[in-house]
Amino acid sequence: MLTGLPALGSGLGHRVELAEAIEAHAGRIDWLEVITERYLFAPADERERLEELVRLFPVVPHGVELSIGSEREPDGAYVEALAALVADIGAPWFSDHLCFTRTDRVDVGLLVPLPRTREVARRLGRRARRVQEAVGRPFLLENITYYVDLATPLTEAQFITEVMEHCECGLLLDLANLDINARNHGFDPLGFLDAIPLERVVQVHLAGGDDGDGDGDDGRLSLDSHGAAIPDRVWDLLAELMSRTHVNATLVERDQNFPDDFGDLLAEIDRARTVLRSRAGGPDGGRVAARPAGGA
Repeated sequence: MLTGLPALGSGLGHRVELAEAIEAHAGRIDWLEVITERYLFAPADERERLEELVRLFPVVPHGVELSIGSEREPDGAYVEALAALVADIGAPWFSDHLCFTRTDRVDVGLLVPLPRTREVARRLGRRARRVQEAVGRPFLLENITYYVDLATPLTEAQFITEVMEHCECGLLLDLANLDINARNHGFDPLGFLDAIPLERVVQVHLAGGDDGDGDGDDGRLSLDSHGAAIPDRVWDLLAELMSRTHVNATLVERDQNFPDDFGDLLAEIDRARTVLRSRAGGPDGGRVAARPAGGA
């Protein structure tokens, strides 16, 4: 299902605080990512606002509550509504996180990492395949940050690779999350790129966080806050990734501490677009642009 996907270009995560600026600068933003749950069972006025965005941009839903890693199967009503949303807005793909957010009894409210075993990876791969088939569009799974790294049989990269072995889904590679995990847990991010199936990467997330000292003397962890400018380390990872493979889309994420000058975010979008255009990367697996970027 990853063959022939559009090259969306360089986009921005839609947030209420940025809505007016986004519409005012539509020509500078190729596409938008929206939070799935904001619109899944939304009232008519919210869906109307989404329809207005779709008239200006390609729009992709990004979920936080599918909980693909829970013991139980994803909620049927949720998946049905997700399929309708994806169809209604003509999204080329949809995404969620490689984690769980609820148990049978508790809604955790956090993106919780999974036990990294081959059995769990196989179960997740089969489940992701069923969700993808039910929705009818490519499903991208995103790597998350984790602050406690329990002893498990597989590394994070091995676990992601094993999941991909059991489905035909794509990867949403969050390079900020990769940078934070590598700093906090002391592994080589380039080794991570060596180990995962880069041909499955369709989309990239770029963000800045709270730069702790990782394993430094004060023991303060780096945090995934989406509240700062994208650091040079993450830009370097994007350049490295693009030297190795084709990517259909990049996305700048900002959830808090919004800059007073929206031009700061536009500059990051422009920089990501420049990397996309200048780095030919590896073979594209047949994924080509299906339509021009929105808002131009």
